[in-house]
Amino acid sequence: MAKTLVLFYSRPGANYVSGNIVNLKKGNCLVVAEKIAALTGADMFQVEPLKDYSADYTRCTEEAQEELRAGARPAYKGDIDISLYDTIIVGYPIWWGTFPMPLWTFLENHDFSGKKIVPFSTHEGSGLGSSVSDLKKICVGATVTAGIAIKGSRANNCDTEIKKIVANI
Repeated sequence: MAKTLVLFYSRPGANYVSGNIVNLKKGNCLVVAEKIAALTGADMFQVEPLKDYSADYTRCTEEAQEELRAGARPAYKGDIDISLYDTIIVGYPIWWGTFPMPLWTFLENHDFSGKKIVPFSTHEGSGLGSSVSDLKKICVGATVTAGIAIKGSRANNCDTEIKKIVANI
């Protein structure tokens, strides 16, 4: 029986939603990941940076941009054996046109050969950015499906998008 993992990065706290900075108890990707896991029975693994980003939204975006420009590969907490999974749903917010650098580090540290990757992003206007093409470059040997972009402001009410994600499993 095929096993599915929801692998994601999510940031609670100060986030940009519908034109405003709001404080979220749960990051939007966590909300979506939990919905997918509940619907499919998939396991979940959250990539968490070893060093937290600033709680201040603007400073966090500056840190993220500095990491992207420098090609940084920030360390993350914990790990999971992805060899146990056939399909990996990868979720992330769009930061400066792609996924956060801790997720980049995780992806580069694992072999995705033979895996099916189903990406989704949360965003407030960036869509998927270059994230799907970046996934294809990093996850050599994997089949990467078309990504699904979800507005972060719709994370709690994104059943239509979740159905599209699940249909790609």
